Amino acid sequence: MQTLFINIKELLQVRTTQIEIVSGSDMAILPKIDNAYLLIKNDCIEDFGAMENCPKPDNTEIIDATGKVILPTWVDSHTHIVYAGDRIQEFVDRINGLSYEEIANRGGGILNSAKNLNETSEEVIYEQSKLRLEEVMQLGTGAIEIKSGYGLTVEGELKMLRVIKRLKENYSLPIKATFLGAHAFPAIYKENHKAYIDLIIDEMLPKIAKENLADYIDAFLETGYFSVEETIKIMEAGKKYNLIPKIHVNQFTSIQGIKACIENEALSVDHLEIVTDEDIETLKNSKTIPVALPSCSYFISIPYTPARKMITAGLPLALATDYNPGTTPSGNMNFVVATACIKMRMTPEEAINAATINGAYAMGISKTHGSITKGKKANLILTKPLTSYYQLPYEFGNNLIEKVMINGAFI
Repeated sequence: MQTLFINIKELLQVRTTQIEIVSGSDMAILPKIDNAYLLIKNDCIEDFGAMENCPKPDNTEIIDATGKVILPTWVDSHTHIVYAGDRIQEFVDRINGLSYEEIANRGGGILNSAKNLNETSEEVIYEQSKLRLEEVMQLGTGAIEIKSGYGLTVEGELKMLRVIKRLKENYSLPIKATFLGAHAFPAIYKENHKAYIDLIIDEMLPKIAKENLADYIDAFLETGYFSVEETIKIMEAGKKYNLIPKIHVNQFTSIQGIKACIENEALSVDHLEIVTDEDIETLKNSKTIPVALPSCSYFISIPYTPARKMITAGLPLALATDYNPGTTPSGNMNFVVATACIKMRMTPEEAINAATINGAYAMGISKTHGSITKGKKANLILTKPLTSYYQLPYEFGNNLIEKVMINGAFI
């Protein structure tokens, strides 16, 4: 089966050679072809180029993309879309003046989600989660990472990871599972951190490994949650089961967590709303990619990741949604890209690079996704007619996507 797009106004993120990541000033460069064609064979990108060189293959569906833009689907490398219920009341509580920490101290926050999840059946959680997944796919997400972390019990965490496994089996986009048992300390372990960490290491991890339920391991490395030392212990335990670290860090404070993550070969460090000069120096020349979550900053009114400072220092940056019931109840990567431009002063080129090629790196799928490259999977966004791709972040409240293709087929 072949599909040929012709007369594409702008074909974005064109990479003729395999590039895993873009950093610093290179993030401002978004390779594109104007008036282009794109040939899809089965589920992969077969060929592309200027219309003057367009082939005329037999037995091919031809789609006229006059006035439209094609780019790789968004890669959302940080989500929590498997959960039960919602936390709408906390949204109102914040409007009425309570902080994230105050809500958590009253039994809200992560512990509230854990209570809901443990009281909800796996089947109901799956049905709720698949609707969220289908929604974000329609909004252009073509690869997604999903975390556990709302169980905080052996059975609760396994239940979440089994739901993620079912999603992997039933949907064609790449899905990576991250074990986040170290999301918060359950109330019964509030004064006995060691006992809960032992539970994670001695009971949760072996069972997760036995069922092959996770690709990565995570922890909420933050003041009042998991300390640097506790997180190191969890990362080291995860690596024994070949779980690569992807760590929440520097959301509210900087406590040398980034350094510990790099030393433990974390694939990514996520949030980074608070970043010091020392943190930036530590990230330089590492293989760990920073991931910003601007819609979280937007929703709970905390600082935004200092993208300009980090990119000027030569760092790469990825963008993701942090889709979760408490601090970011949205998986709209289009809004993330727009918010990065509007609030973090990233250029559209930088934001699109961060949400495609760098997002793929942060998910460990650079070889197959994130750019228009021959041999990569045909996961594509076809926009409605646009003036230019700058319109995507400019019209931040509008859905400018006409169709989404996953593995060579429109969804």
